[in-house]
Amino acid sequence: MTPNNDARANRPTWAPPILRGDRMEAGLRTLELDVRRRLDGLLQGNHLGLVPGPGSEPGEARPYQPGDDVRRMDWAVTARTTTPHIRETVADRELETWVVADLSPSLDFGTAACEKRDLVVCAVAAVAHLTGGGGNRIGALLSNGAETVRVPPRGGLGHARDLVRRVATLPSAEEGTRGDLATLVDKLRRPPRRRGLAVVISDFLGPVTWERPLRALSARHDLMAVEVLDPRDVDLPEVGSVVLADPESGRQRDVHVSALLRKEFAAAASAHRAEVARAIRQAGAGHLVLRTDSDWIADLVRFAVARKRGWSGAAS
Repeated sequence: MTPNNDARANRPTWAPPILRGDRMEAGLRTLELDVRRRLDGLLQGNHLGLVPGPGSEPGEARPYQPGDDVRRMDWAVTARTTTPHIRETVADRELETWVVADLSPSLDFGTAACEKRDLVVCAVAAVAHLTGGGGNRIGALLSNGAETVRVPPRGGLGHARDLVRRVATLPSAEEGTRGDLATLVDKLRRPPRRRGLAVVISDFLGPVTWERPLRALSARHDLMAVEVLDPRDVDLPEVGSVVLADPESGRQRDVHVSALLRKEFAAAASAHRAEVARAIRQAGAGHLVLRTDSDWIADLVRFAVARKRGWSGAAS
């Protein structure tokens, strides 16, 4: 479902740009500018906000927090201030990032500021920006359910732009095409690749058959899961009679949206979201949720800052 003209006219300022038709190229340029403007300066050091572990270059000193590695104490600053300080380090290692982008038919849906598919493109753009530079490389596996496209990992701004464009221009599969996230994750795991960062982007709807491949992937890579949601994925509106359709099976059903149905739907959706969160957590992955009715960059910033704080041992 695509927002109508009135909805576009009243799009919130944080909404992703329109990434289709004759507005594709302008939208991609706007997206790049938005990502750079709002994410530059977020991370200190090279990809330190997405991947844990210290680097080797000295960074800034900060007050010691319980849980910090005492081997990183900065005794000169501690002596000057009489307060224990540690010296942060800046990561200077090369990073290889792989993105798994699920663009199956269930992502071609949106009832708020954009479609879920647009948020997949935005997430890829943000990951490419946050992990770029310093000899880092990024590759991707893209699937619309009917075909899978492999983008070999390379570095450089030109490659990052081409990757985002490939995601944005991947054609939608026909209705009734079912995505297979478990198989897509397995394709990234086999053959084994250089250790690095793996980012899986999907709405994670349907059976949690991807849990085992995701856990296997985390054994070799730092892992991040980006869950893309629309309000109608978790709650039905009070609209009376409506036709509900499953884009990945093609099945349709006429239903009357009663108070009881809304309650049961919300309970089932909440249970599924909890199951998804549990599976991602047990796989050892970071879990970022992006919604079509929320400022996606603000949500990403909060996620990255929380990860940095958690790794540094700072008090919550």
